[in-house]
This record gives sequence, structure tokens and C-alpha cells, in this order.
Amino acid sequence: MLELTLCSMLTILPDYLYRRYVQGKRIGREITLYSMWYELRWGISACLLLTISLITMIFYFHPSTQSVTAVFRTVTILPESMGRVDEVYVGVNQKVAAGAPLFRLDDSTQKAAVDVAHKQIAEVEAETKVAESELASADGMIRQAEGALQVSIDELQMKTQLLKNDAVARREVDRLTNTVESQRGMVSAAYANKETLQTKLNILLPAQKASAQAALAQAQVELDKTFVKAGVAGTVQQFTLRKGDVLNTMLRPAGILVPEEAGRGTLIAGFGQIEAQVMRPGMVAEATCVGKPFTIIPLVVTEVQDVIAAGQLRPTDQLVDVAQLAKPGTLTVFLQPLFAGGLDDLPPGSSCIANAYTNNHAALADPNIGTFKWIGLHVIDTVGVVHAMILRIQALLLPVQTLVLTGH
Repeated sequence: MLELTLCSMLTILPDYLYRRYVQGKRIGREITLYSMWYELRWGISACLLLTISLITMIFYFHPSTQSVTAVFRTVTILPESMGRVDEVYVGVNQKVAAGAPLFRLDDSTQKAAVDVAHKQIAEVEAETKVAESELASADGMIRQAEGALQVSIDELQMKTQLLKNDAVARREVDRLTNTVESQRGMVSAAYANKETLQTKLNILLPAQKASAQAALAQAQVELDKTFVKAGVAGTVQQFTLRKGDVLNTMLRPAGILVPEEAGRGTLIAGFGQIEAQVMRPGMVAEATCVGKPFTIIPLVVTEVQDVIAAGQLRPTDQLVDVAQLAKPGTLTVFLQPLFAGGLDDLPPGSSCIANAYTNNHAALADPNIGTFKWIGLHVIDTVGVVHAMILRIQALLLPVQTLVLTGH
């Protein structure tokens, strides 16, 4: 209606003034309801063409959409393992800080596993002390075996000298020779026993202790999983958990956590696909929201999604008919406040109406620009005022339309 009124002032009004003051025709006499089309045909035709052209120019170069939402993501409150609730620390709609405890599951099994791991570590440490004592005993056994060997060697040497003078029997020398060999075997066995104990102390027992410590760490992790904390600061919603409830990681979450900053810094808008060549990051935009009536929020386009979500294909076991994807989707655009705190009072999830405005200031500053292009770009930038006026009218009528006309 605003565009039609503006265009009629440039077409129908001059045509009427010409008929009235140049041709002397008057309304009610020569210009009647039946003769209006014939008398004002040039003005009416030009008005319709100009109105259609103006509306097309405005909506193309200064796109508008009612699909604008302060989208936010929630965090599902869910334990990492299935269990029965043993204690609850928060209530419904309670604000929590990051790391605050929410609830605790029954942890008797996990505590038992931690206790077993501690006992395994203590057992390995005890075995280490025993092995150290055995190692000291092995040193004594080595010295004893080496002493016995030396005694046998000395006695064998003495009997060998006596054998040359036939003062001792050959059988005695052979017996001592076997005894020396046996003592040498005992010395080797003592050294091998010591090496075994050293290997046990340096490799086996440390490995067993490391394995027990890893089991303790794993058991502690499982125990910590029973104590559920808030990952981010926010508000707990739909949290009706009570002691004794059984939680399932797949089927039964405990509630929802709405982060503090969720949906408070960005608006996500869906513009028509036809504006894909016009929407650019850096464009100035405006929005009015149901959650913040009678307010125009200055925005700026920060990002334009380079794909249309409606055309996505998800592989399945059936061939997809392209006709199923024929429904046109929208161009996803991210809008952020032009000034700090512009969206602070806007509740997350609010529905809004937004306009984006094409700015040709850089092109107009080009000294080599042609005259007709200069005029055309000026016209494009100027008609954005019409859309800005429409948005302000919508901001005024939105509460009336919401509260009175729709009965909400």
C-alpha cells in the first residue's frame, strides 16, 4: 500500500492535475466512476507498472523475512553410564555454574573396584619388599657358595699334590673334582637366582604395579562418572529427577541445561533463495521481535550459509526422487547486533521480522562510474527507506496483531 501510494503521487496525481487544470475536466462531471479508467488511463497504467517495479526492486535489493529466530542449543543432562540415582543436588529452573554438581548415581560397584585396585597396588608393593629381602639373601647365598667352592678348590689342589707322591688315593681326588664342579654349579645357580630377583624387581613388579595403577585410574574414572556435573553455566530445565530413578544413557535423560549465552548473541534468518546473489556479509540489517516489542534492533550480516539446507541428501537404502526435494528452502543468514548489547533483553527462541539493506556506497565512490549506473544505484539505495518505514509500521502493529487480532 505504501508503494502504491508513493507511485500514485508520481503518476495518477499529475495525470489528474492535467485533466483538471489543462483540459478543465472535473470529478463528478466529466470524470466519474465509469469514466475514470478512460480519463486517467495513462496515470493508472503507469502507476501499476511503477508500483510493480518498485516493489520488485525493494524486495530484491532490500530483502525481508519473517523467518527469524534467536536459535539456541540446549545441553542434555545425561550420565555416561546407566545407574540408579542416589542423590540430587539441584531443582527445577535452578541456575548452576560450570562444574556445579547436579546428581550422583549409586557408586557402590565403582567404589569396590577402586578398593580392589588399591589392594592390588599394596600387594605389588609388598611383593617388592619381599623381593628386596630375597635379593639380599641371594647375595649371602652367593658368598656362601663361592666360599664353599674355594674350600673345595684348595682341598683339591692339596690332594692333587699328595697324589703325585702316592699319599692319597685316586678316588679321593676324583671325588674332590666332582665336588668342585658341583660347587661351581651352585655358584652359577646363586648368581642366576640373583639375576632373576633383579629382573623381578626392575621389570616384573614395576609392570605389575603400573598395571594395578592403570586399573585404579580406570576404576576412579568410572567412579567419577557417577558424579554428574554441569558442563557449562546455565539454567536447569525439565529436571524432575528424584532419588531412586534409573537413568538410561539412550532412552531416559535426566533433563536439559540451557546455557547462559545460548541464543543471546546471534539471530538466524531464512531469506528467499532469490536473494542469494544479493545477501553478502557486512550488509546492514534491522529486526523487530515479538519478545522485544516497539523496538528496532540494528544488525549486521556476519555470515551467509553457502548451501540451501532443503537440498541436502542423506544416503539410505532407497533411491531418492528429486521431486521430493523440489520444495524450495531458504538461505540461512546469521545476524549479529550492530551495537554491543543489542540482543541482551531478547529471550532466546524469540521470533522476529528482519530486513537487510543493500549498500552501494563503495560503487558510488568509483570516479569512473557511468551516469545511468550512478542514478540506478542511488535509486536502489534510496528505496530502502520504504522498507525501513514498512518495518517500523510492522513494529507498531505487531503487538496489536499478536494480542488483539490473533487472540494470543
